Amino acid sequence: MLKSLPTRLLTVVAVLATLAGTTALVVGLVGGTGGTDVDARFGGAPAPTATAPVPSAATSPSPTVAPPPPGATRPGTRPPVVNHGARTGNLVALTFDADMTDGMLHSLRTGQAKSYANLKILDLLEREELPATFFLTGKWVERYPEVTRRIAGNDRFELANHTYGHEAFTGDCYGLPRLPVSRMTADVAKTFEVVEAYGGRQTRYFRFPGLCHDGTALSALAPLGLTVVDGDVVSGDPFATAWRPIVTAVLSKVQAGSVIIMHVTEENAAMTDEALPHILAGLRERGLQPALLSEVLAAT
Repeated sequence: MLKSLPTRLLTVVAVLATLAGTTALVVGLVGGTGGTDVDARFGGAPAPTATAPVPSAATSPSPTVAPPPPGATRPGTRPPVVNHGARTGNLVALTFDADMTDGMLHSLRTGQAKSYANLKILDLLEREELPATFFLTGKWVERYPEVTRRIAGNDRFELANHTYGHEAFTGDCYGLPRLPVSRMTADVAKTFEVVEAYGGRQTRYFRFPGLCHDGTALSALAPLGLTVVDGDVVSGDPFATAWRPIVTAVLSKVQAGSVIIMHVTEENAAMTDEALPHILAGLRERGLQPALLSEVLAAT
C-alpha cells in the first residue's frame, strides 16, 4: 500500500495538469484576442480580419452630344436672315432650289412637263467633285425620292428647307398662292421631317419661296430654331431661254462670301445646266472656290 501511494498521487497530479491546460486552451479560444495566440501556438498565420467590400461608385461613360446642325438657332427667337458670308477669303456657295407646286405636279401628271429634276446638274457637280447646298421642297422630295437619296448620299452636298409646297409667305409674291399664317409653322416643320428622313448633311437653313418674307412670316418660324438664307447673287435662271444671261447675272455680282441662287428644276429652269460650266469657269478665273453653305456662313 505504501509503495503504491506515490504512483496514485502522480497519476492525480498528471490528470490535474491536463485539466488545467485544457482550461487555458478554452479560455484562449473564447477570448477577445486569443484567436491570434492560438493560431500562433499551432504554427499558423494570424487569421485575416474579414472586411466588407466597399462598393465603388458606378462610372458610366459620358454620353456623346451631337453638335447642332448648321443653321440651328435657339427656338423661340425670330430667326436671323443672312444674304452672304464674310467678304474675306475666296469661298462662295452654290445653292440650288428644288421647287414643287401643285401646279407643277399637275403638269407632270398631264404630260405638260417632262421633269423638274435636272440630273445634268448633279452629274456635273459629282464629276467635278464640287460642293453645293440644295433647298428642297417637301413635295419635290416626295416626287423624286431616288434623286433625293442621291443628293443625301453625297458628302459634298447639304440639304436645306424650301417649304413643303412652295407657297408664298406674303402677298404679291410672283403670283404664288399664299399660305395662311396659321399654317406657316407646320408647313416648314413638316418639310424638315420629310427631308431629314433621308439623312446626309442635314441643316437648319430655310429659304422662302421668291425670297418673300416679312415680320409675320419670320415670327411664325421662331419655334423651329432655324436660319433664313436669302442670297446676294440671283441667277435669274427660272424660265430663262438662253444660258448667257444667267452667266452674266452671276459673274457680274459674285464676290467672296456670295450665296448664289440657282434652280435644279429643269422644266422651268432649262438653261441652268448649260450655264453652270461657264459660271464655274468664271469663278476659277476670279480665284473663287465653291464651298458648302455652312462653310461660307461659318465666319459670319
